[in-house]
Amino acid sequence: MTAQPPLPSADLAFALELADLADSISLPRFRSADLRIDTKPDRTYVTDADRAVEDALRAKIESERPDDSFFGEESGRSERGSRRWILDPIDGTSNFLRGVPNWATLIALEVDGMPTVGVVSAPAFGARWWAETGGGSWGQERGADPRPLQVSGVSDLEHASLSFQSIEQWRLAGYLPSLLALEEQVWRDRAYGDMWSYMLLAEGLVDIVAEFDVKPYDLAALVPIVREAGGAFTDIEGNESAWNGSSLATNGALHEAVIAAVEAAR
Repeated sequence: MTAQPPLPSADLAFALELADLADSISLPRFRSADLRIDTKPDRTYVTDADRAVEDALRAKIESERPDDSFFGEESGRSERGSRRWILDPIDGTSNFLRGVPNWATLIALEVDGMPTVGVVSAPAFGARWWAETGGGSWGQERGADPRPLQVSGVSDLEHASLSFQSIEQWRLAGYLPSLLALEEQVWRDRAYGDMWSYMLLAEGLVDIVAEFDVKPYDLAALVPIVREAGGAFTDIEGNESAWNGSSLATNGALHEAVIAAVEAAR
């Protein structure tokens, strides 16, 4: 019998509704000839699709969850109470504007500082992943049944597959020697990039993912999905936070070995 996800909580059901709304806005704008692209003060890109998705989801949250606060990449944050929705309307904007399908909307609910619900919706892939604390981690391709996610059982670095965002990230953070040293110890390295690296990890297809210069809206939705799939998710030093500017996600069995390898090469 095919495993079935448990009935979603009201919060997860709402997050999935938000993902449906996001997909209905973002996918029609993907590869559109009239896509509008601007450069933000930090020299990153934003499109009219990013703004439209965030505006629509923020309006729905403020209407239907008025007691919850909000933190979005494009419109900033509101501060109310201990529950906060964290949103990246299009993770992988550079891919989106170039017509590369590796992008997604990231939706998280943080309760008392801990991400408890995460949804990653990648409509150009026809795929979605989600999790809530205690409910397992799940993935689904368009037209298929949901399937449970489980990280790999790889326990030695020499057999591990590593994904990182970019060499530049590691160089600017002062960790390039660590990346090169880690690369020499693993079986293979690739830069799948953005949310997809973490979803491959949750599916057991990649064993280590690490990044720098990442914000809470880049990571919060990923944390429950990786952890509920049996993995570990910390910053590069092993602190359990999505707020420290770096990330390290592994299948759990490799976590301490990766931290040690990174630190030894600094």
